[in-house]
Amino acid sequence: MEINKSKGVIEAILFAAGREVKITELMSALEASSEEVITLVESMKEDYKNENRGLQIVNVGEAYQLCTKQEYYEYLYTIFDKRNKPNLSQAAIETLAIIAYNPKITRAEIEAIRGVNSDGTIYKLLDYNLIEETGKLDAPGRPGTYGVTSEFLRIFGFNNLNELPDLPRYKLDENQQIVIDDLIEKDTPIEAPEPQEGENADKNQEEKEIKKEEQ
Repeated sequence: MEINKSKGVIEAILFAAGREVKITELMSALEASSEEVITLVESMKEDYKNENRGLQIVNVGEAYQLCTKQEYYEYLYTIFDKRNKPNLSQAAIETLAIIAYNPKITRAEIEAIRGVNSDGTIYKLLDYNLIEETGKLDAPGRPGTYGVTSEFLRIFGFNNLNELPDLPRYKLDENQQIVIDDLIEKDTPIEAPEPQEGENADKNQEEKEIKKEEQ
């Protein structure tokens, strides 16, 4: 199959799917190798960039999805109601971050970290398709575990969870409040160096001379 036709097939599949499409699915449709599919898609990405197109192809793990470019969102809002866009509360963002950095975490573990009941927040994130149940622990009660979805990766622009930014180092102070290590190191007052033996001798001599003058 010629290159332009292959690109057309990929574009049609991504558009019709309305979701992420795995590389293996494109390989099957095109009867091509993974290397050939990746080369075609990367070429298509450049085509979309260079032609001021309103669409782009984004990586979602081991898959691709056809999406609108961010710079055209304001025009989409004239047709699609902004109120349909989910708004995440601070509690939802906090819970989402905990799940993203702790795959296969249970509801009880989430609540232990946050210190509050998180049922409503978890249900909302499930409804928004940002998290999903990933299985059950082999423990009493068989508690369910949670992880983020490919929709989360797409929205936040990650190919996989390895691209999440590193968490800052922290420690607890005497009031059990989180304190960032970097800030502790930065704000810690610098202690004056201990005087050397020669310096001690000079200091003692100065003190003796001052006492003589006072007498």
